Parts: sequence; structure tokens; C-alpha cells
Amino acid sequence: MTRRALSPSFISLALVLAAGAAYAQTLAPISLPAPMTDGGKPLMSALRARSSAREFSADPLPPQTLANLLWAAWGINRPDGRRTAPSASNRQEIEIYVTLPGGAYVWDAKANVLSPVVPGDHRAATGTQPFPATAALNLVYVADMTKLSRPATDPQQMLNVGADAGFIAENVYLFCASEGLATVVRALVPREALAKTLQLRETQVIVLAQTVGFPKK
Repeated sequence: MTRRALSPSFISLALVLAAGAAYAQTLAPISLPAPMTDGGKPLMSALRARSSAREFSADPLPPQTLANLLWAAWGINRPDGRRTAPSASNRQEIEIYVTLPGGAYVWDAKANVLSPVVPGDHRAATGTQPFPATAALNLVYVADMTKLSRPATDPQQMLNVGADAGFIAENVYLFCASEGLATVVRALVPREALAKTLQLRETQVIVLAQTVGFPKK
């Protein structure tokens, strides 16, 4: 692979990941590099390596790795806009929020951009255990209930939402297994407090959170 000069978006994301506190004062959208959709371990090898971890290094993920991770999780993989994970009736109701040291963002899959939500380090707010606060990042899977085909009070809808978030979480597991990263999906999330932190609407529901980072050294 040939060496290329770092683009401004690469530099901006590196600043957020490594020194987010200073960058948080001027939180701005971050354009991610195009995902690399080739390579990785064979599927059966990734399944064999898949596991949950609860100890993480604080080292930030490189911008390219973050772009690849998000695409593997819930990226667009066909011209018609369908994704790497299924969703009930293709409603695509799940949004991925990303908490980094410098701020919380929501990922725009079509534009491949991290759109700013709120500045500051809110990693700890995504869980009840200590490790989310120091891992490289946490993903929060949020369902937009207005995109569903039935009333939000319908029990079937919450089953669909849980399944859809689970598909995305498993994609993250397999990507991490392929790339030598550590991850764990979490249902223990302080949902009410986190919804306020992320400035969610009443029609948005936090389903799961998932911690991702390098394994603890």
C-alpha cells in the first residue's frame, strides 16, 4: 500500500480520538475515509475468534479502522440503500451514536460523516460498569420509532427493534474478531440519563450499547 498525505478529515478525527477535550470546544462534523470493504479474516475464522471482552486499552482507533467498523456494523452495501445488517421490513430504524473522548456523534451512513451531537467526554454515561469510560469508543444503538410500521406500543415492534440492533452488534463482533479488537455488547445502559445526554427525542429509544477498543495490554 502506498503512503498518502493525511487529509484534513484524517487529522481532525485523530485529534478527536487522541485529544478530544481540547477539540470538544469546537465540535464539528467529521468526514470519515471511505471504508475498505475487502480483506479481513475468513468468516469461519472470525466466528471462531468471536468473544466478549471487558478490559480495554485506552488507545484510540485509527480513522480508517473506525470507518471500516461503522460500515461493517450498518453500512450501505447496495445501490438501493440497503445495509450490511437486516432490519424488519427494511425500516432501517436504528441509528448509531458514537461516544468518543471529545464528543458524542451520530453516524450518517450515506454521507459517511460523524455528525456532532454534544461536546465532551460522555463515554462513562453509556454504561454502568467502569470500562466504557476509558475504552476507545462506545456505540449506542438508538431506534427511531417513527420509522416503524406499527404503533410504538405494539410489543412486536420492540421485538423487531431488539433483533435489528442485535444484528448490528453481531456485525461489530465479527469485525472486531477479524481485526484483533475487543468488544462487548451491553444491555445495562442508564437509558433515561443517557437519552438526556444525547439530546434524544421522545420517539427515540436506546436499545443497546457496545464498547469497542484495542485489547488491554
